[in-house]
Amino acid sequence: MNGIKWNLLLLATIGAFSIVGIGISVGLDSYFGMIVCFIVLVAVMGFGFRTKKKMRDGGKL
Repeated sequence: MNGIKWNLLLLATIGAFSIVGIGISVGLDSYFGMIVCFIVLVAVMGFGFRTKKKMRDGGKL
């Protein structure tokens, strides 16, 4: 097993915090917060999957 991929761990952590932010925004009835957290989640997940594919294709994963 290779070492920890810190960049992927950071992206996963940001995604998890974004999901938590969506839950908090729902509890506070903040539509703006829900939208912002959802946009951040989609952006981070898309960037993470694209980065992982590039790493897999490059033989770094």
